[in-house]
Amino acid sequence: MDKKFMERALELAKKGEGHTNPNPMVGAVIVKDGRIIGEGYHERCGEGHAEVNAFKNCKEDTSGAEMYVTLEPCSHYGKTPPCADLIISKKIKKVYVGALDPNPLVAGRGVKKLRDAGIEVETEIMGDESRRLNEIFMKYIVKKEPFVLLKAAMTLDGKIATASGESKWISSKESRQDAHRLRNKYMAIMVGIGTVLFDDPLLTCRIEGGKNPVRIVVDSHLRIPLEAKILKDQDKAETIVAIAKAESLEKLRAIDNMGISVIKVPKKDNPEKVDIKELIRVLGSQGIDSVLVEGGSGILGSVVKEKLADKVKIYVAPKLLGGEKAKTPVGGSGILKLEEALCLEELEVERFGKDVALSGRVVKDCLQE
Repeated sequence: MDKKFMERALELAKKGEGHTNPNPMVGAVIVKDGRIIGEGYHERCGEGHAEVNAFKNCKEDTSGAEMYVTLEPCSHYGKTPPCADLIISKKIKKVYVGALDPNPLVAGRGVKKLRDAGIEVETEIMGDESRRLNEIFMKYIVKKEPFVLLKAAMTLDGKIATASGESKWISSKESRQDAHRLRNKYMAIMVGIGTVLFDDPLLTCRIEGGKNPVRIVVDSHLRIPLEAKILKDQDKAETIVAIAKAESLEKLRAIDNMGISVIKVPKKDNPEKVDIKELIRVLGSQGIDSVLVEGGSGILGSVVKEKLADKVKIYVAPKLLGGEKAKTPVGGSGILKLEEALCLEELEVERFGKDVALSGRVVKDCLQE
């Protein structure tokens, strides 16, 4: 086993970012006599899997070769035939697997099928790296609940705008480019009505070859203006408006006529407000595997208080604004006890221009030391 071949497979897998949802990102490398003779990755949902593309790109006889694949080969018929069967037919002698597939339709069956055919299989080769790469898939395929990333940009003293409300731009150009990469990666993006009223954003992905996320507006009383940019160009980027109640049935009909979905999810204990937790559940039932929560502070506050985030990413700009009335990223009523705080692990630090970005996975049961 040579780790460099699995590293190459992971590198290939990342090329599918934003295009495979709700499928995982997978890379595969075929090796013979210490040489790579074929490689491929899962390029788009519904199209050939990584193993299929690796064999397709191979120009040599694969008999007796080894394969490195970042995720367990599938063993069932879906939109494509089982990859395990293909590997067997190509007379591969050994397969190195990154992580086992948690999909109940696979879950070890792919490895078993290969072993039953006499193929040697070694698992957990850079398994942690493969699972991190597919953290969205790993959650959604098991729970059918979207993976939620809470994202914000703030100054060094924790402000997302000046006391007068000016916020463009807190973060650097490089940070904003990375934020567009996240929009490409995540299936949906969520903001509150305050962000729409104040900024009138498009919430589209502006990177070459990127895809636009489904745009979700949390708008308890349907205050969104009919001329808002987010309601236009539904053929390019879909919009969903989540409400608790409609103040105007006429506006509700107008939005419906624009081809925009409206989801009514009022809180049981406060029917004037959208139930964020129920909204996330409904989105998952509609096939949305991931949600990027961008703001404003009220929505982020709700996500934190309800402990809905799986991961947090904060861009910190080397600026100081001050001001008691200047908003911070996480608003709302807040958490009252430190023992209830949202805690992070597996912290990562990145640099984007002059900014520093901190990200980490949420610890569901955070015990304070």
